[in-house]
Amino acid sequence: DIDNILNGYGTPVEETVQKLLTLLEDEALFEAYLAEAVQQVGAANMPAALSEKIAAGEIKTGQALHKSLADLKELKFAGLGGLGKPSPLAPLEAVAEQFKDGRWGNALLAFTDIISKFVEVEKEFAGKAFDTATKRVKSKAASVAEARNTVLSHAQLERRTMLVYSLMSQLSTLPQRCNVSDFTPYPREFPAVLKKLSGLQGREYGKIAFMSANILEERQGRPFEQRISELKAALLGRVSLRRMWDSSGEGTDVDSLVTSPTLAVDLLPSLFLEKREVANRALEVYVRRVYRAHNVETLRIEEAAKDSTGLGSMADWTFRFRDSPPTEAPLRAGMLAVVNEVGDVADNLDAVLEKYEKVLADYADCAGRDPPVNVLHFTVMGTTDGETVIDKVGSKLSAEEDRLRALGIRMVNVVTCQGARPPLHHTFMECEGYNEDPMRRSMRPTFTHLLELPRLANYDLSRFPTINRDLHIYLGEAKGAKQRRLGNQRLFLRRVSHSADLMEGGAERMLAKAVDAIELALRDPRVEATCPTSIFLSVMPEMMGTLEETAEAVSKTLSNFIASNSTRLLSVRLDEVEIKVRTLVSEGTHPVPMRIVASSKTGQWLRINTYKEFPEPITGMAMYFCTLDNADRCYLEPYTISSDVEIKRATARRIGTTYVYDFLGMMEKALIQRWDAYLEERENVSRPETMFVSKELGLDASGKKVQHINRTVGTNDIGMTAWECRLCSPEAPGGRDVVVIASDVTVKSGSFGVREDDFFQAASRYAAERGLPRIYIACNSGARIGLVDELKPLVQVAWNDDTNPAMGFKNLYLSDEAYKSLEEGTVSARSTVVNGEVRWELDDIIGQEHGIGVENLRGSGMIAGETSRAYTETFTLSYVTGRSVGIGAYLCRLGQRTIQMKNGPLILTGYSALNKLLGRPVYSSQDQLGGPQIMIPNGVSHLKVNDDQEGVDAMLQWLSYVPVKQNAPPSMLACVDPVDREVEFVPSKTPYDPRHMLAGVKDAEGNWKSGLFDKGSFVETLGGWGKTVVVGRARLGGCPVGIVAVETRSVEQSMPADPANPQSSEVVLPQAGQVWFPDSAYKTATAIKDFNNGEQLPLFVFANWRGFSGGTRDMYNEVLKFGAMIVDGLREYKRPVFVYIPPGGELRGGAWVVVDPTINLEMMEMYADVKSRGGILEPPGICE
Repeated sequence: DIDNILNGYGTPVEETVQKLLTLLEDEALFEAYLAEAVQQVGAANMPAALSEKIAAGEIKTGQALHKSLADLKELKFAGLGGLGKPSPLAPLEAVAEQFKDGRWGNALLAFTDIISKFVEVEKEFAGKAFDTATKRVKSKAASVAEARNTVLSHAQLERRTMLVYSLMSQLSTLPQRCNVSDFTPYPREFPAVLKKLSGLQGREYGKIAFMSANILEERQGRPFEQRISELKAALLGRVSLRRMWDSSGEGTDVDSLVTSPTLAVDLLPSLFLEKREVANRALEVYVRRVYRAHNVETLRIEEAAKDSTGLGSMADWTFRFRDSPPTEAPLRAGMLAVVNEVGDVADNLDAVLEKYEKVLADYADCAGRDPPVNVLHFTVMGTTDGETVIDKVGSKLSAEEDRLRALGIRMVNVVTCQGARPPLHHTFMECEGYNEDPMRRSMRPTFTHLLELPRLANYDLSRFPTINRDLHIYLGEAKGAKQRRLGNQRLFLRRVSHSADLMEGGAERMLAKAVDAIELALRDPRVEATCPTSIFLSVMPEMMGTLEETAEAVSKTLSNFIASNSTRLLSVRLDEVEIKVRTLVSEGTHPVPMRIVASSKTGQWLRINTYKEFPEPITGMAMYFCTLDNADRCYLEPYTISSDVEIKRATARRIGTTYVYDFLGMMEKALIQRWDAYLEERENVSRPETMFVSKELGLDASGKKVQHINRTVGTNDIGMTAWECRLCSPEAPGGRDVVVIASDVTVKSGSFGVREDDFFQAASRYAAERGLPRIYIACNSGARIGLVDELKPLVQVAWNDDTNPAMGFKNLYLSDEAYKSLEEGTVSARSTVVNGEVRWELDDIIGQEHGIGVENLRGSGMIAGETSRAYTETFTLSYVTGRSVGIGAYLCRLGQRTIQMKNGPLILTGYSALNKLLGRPVYSSQDQLGGPQIMIPNGVSHLKVNDDQEGVDAMLQWLSYVPVKQNAPPSMLACVDPVDREVEFVPSKTPYDPRHMLAGVKDAEGNWKSGLFDKGSFVETLGGWGKTVVVGRARLGGCPVGIVAVETRSVEQSMPADPANPQSSEVVLPQAGQVWFPDSAYKTATAIKDFNNGEQLPLFVFANWRGFSGGTRDMYNEVLKFGAMIVDGLREYKRPVFVYIPPGGELRGGAWVVVDPTINLEMMEMYADVKSRGGILEPPGICE
């Protein structure tokens, strides 16, 4: 039945799982397997001694069987085989191995086998498009039947997922079923398969991936007994809790224990009934750690009275909040009582409150506070469930409400020990009538304010399980939302940190772990695909220095982390990071809390600001925080549900792209990365303080030209935006201006209307007239299909037969009232009277809004022409971040240079429209029409990237080779690779990779063999098209250059099958090296044209061609035309061109003709290595 489910058949899941569990827990299971193995061995092969033991019932476990078999081997039993012969006892050996860990081990082996079979199928599909995965399955399968079975199994993913989820849900019951401890180790195979399961990418695997990752984390900790023993030793001063990367745990005194990041706080209550020295130390450390955000001024511990019933040790203390001046923070009192059982809380409450009255008599400043400020804690040593605690304690506290309030008790916290499991926390608040507060459940009493949970008040929260008790994750659903919509959900990660190494790698470590936790939480199926995430870190240790010094240091660390992890942060949809730190300006002063915030709420992605906090003196919660540079700009309000910008950002994410305004922040982060990489190899160079400035562009009053404008992010009312950006990059440290034009897919799906076309035209002209590089970020839906929406409810149909619409209609009409309600000119109609009713029969629908008809196509033609023109006047580059349709696709092609994101298809029409045209479901995705697997091999797209941050990096990399403006000097880069060094790579006489000659390579021994150009500077483009030619850009002595080189090895050209034609199939054509074919000749001409137009690069042509392919197919495919285009490109070239025949190279016939320097004597020169050759024909051809 299990195999049936895994293979995609309809066996009931839960019923099958229960049958399996019943079988696995059966004590007779081993005996059944043993009897079957004995039968397989046969009486003739069974050793007599072993048979006797089995018959006598002496072998009841796998371990016993394993020992008996081992004894036989020691006696060198003749029947055990040897010298390559199989052992006749192999069935018994298999059973011994299967049950070596008893029923527990056998059960987990069964779980492992089932999950392995699931993973084996799903690893082929996880994170991949279905058609791509299916193609891969077919190529790997040994037979068509095997491939079919794999695909059919995956088709029943939902049922198969139910099976795996049901099994893992029962995992916690297995120890009891198999009669072993809850902490019995897993067999090594089981964690390995869980790790594979947790790595499956895709929302469809979210539930089981999330669960398996949590199971793995739970098992990573050390055994409970070992942790308790280590904690006792630390409390007694025998060991230190110091970490190698954190000095905060030095020593074994109380302060060192309290501040140690590795202190097992939740284990401390388990020691409150230990011997006096351990128990008292545990009590003190617990109180001081829980109230670490406060100054604990006094602390007393009283041992249990000998005649007490259920009441143990008690502690009392005074404390005040540390981050406020002592004159503002009131002195507060606290008490903790240890009891045996939960019922002892109610039984001893009177005695505890009497003791509290005496404590307040000693601490008069703590009495009579209004509102209440004091606290009361109970620690219950006996285990129980949460409902019992709430029932027994809650009812008693409510009955004593007046007395508790008279004592000024603000909060009662009950900690219930749970043995090896984390303790339960229940908190009863005065403001709730001493009823239990569910928000504070399962967390230490001070965490609510340390984590600033009241700021999440606009959301209904669901807490996710985490192993780190200092780290909490909440999924927030907007309160009052009647239905789900974009922006109503948010994932919050909140953490308290006790690490003192914030500026020595601690911040990066904490943030990285936070992102790890978010990645895991996002797999939960409750989390929507567009749900944004945020991180809040509250760092307890103080930092020394001024507010400005702290702000600068933390901001720089946060900025570097974002820059170096931007791809990952984008993938988890991180929109806000808050780091709360405490600064000691000088010794003896109170810490000043500060907040460093990287937020996308204002539009730019994760923009960093710094604030000084003003905390509430009782709870420590920030009342408000103000910017350091402007004390009048202050904030503090609950996290908003969904601003307009956040809804737009979610809309873009749902489509699979990034919100256009976020690209500005991504560019800034990418510049930081480029500077960091640049500075690693250079000394006495620093990066500019300001690396990126953007000014938004908008149309002026004339509507013909653009100007700089200031407006709130997200308030654009057309689906096109543009900025003039100043980038200070390593090759242009003084700054370079770039015009970025981007379709805003959140406005009318990014479609092109008249207003969008006019704006695009003006912004493009602005760039071209100034000679500035022009980048277009594309994600759109093509020319706008306009509708007169106001007419939809008014139009009526005159049917030929009112009772049978299938008979067709006579006309569309408006009633007289409806017609007169419209503005004149909205429609063209004729008045008629039908059955006494005045009707206006429609001839034309015109509408009042300009831009709903073919004028949009006219605008598309205008911007198509503008882009074609701009390509000849300045540098143009397009980045396809999402689907681009019709004119959107043409703009990318007309700009020539295109970077395509893997989820950004370039299409002329959607696949569903084509399916309707063909009358059957031929295409299943837009990628089949214009994804990178189509556009890279056909040469439309130059580069493929996996995500938008990689796309931004690729844009800046390409820009680095381009002059700051047209006709400016080349963008030079200080070179660390000496220009006068030897070129160590020598081309071989046999086919080799030409990229090694250009960029260098490590040899077989791992030694670097340098190439012709600066190390690390070569970037290949058009790599998937025309593979017998290699083109790209590099630097020589820091100067950017264009490169055309020759592939000497044989390659293959692949042409996909047409899904619309069932008779077609993929065609793979071999292509010989050193030969120009139609595609590689066209590629050469295209590259030359790109290097000349806009990029203005010197050109190196490594001429190693034996000629053009002149066969029938290639002549038909226009190899002659494309060869001529090479000549055209070189004739028009306006920068130096160096043609070089490399060692062992040969240049013959027509290939010589199209690169001969006489084509452009003013710009071209030719060089030849002494070991190269040239001629009209190859020797065999001359002989003929």
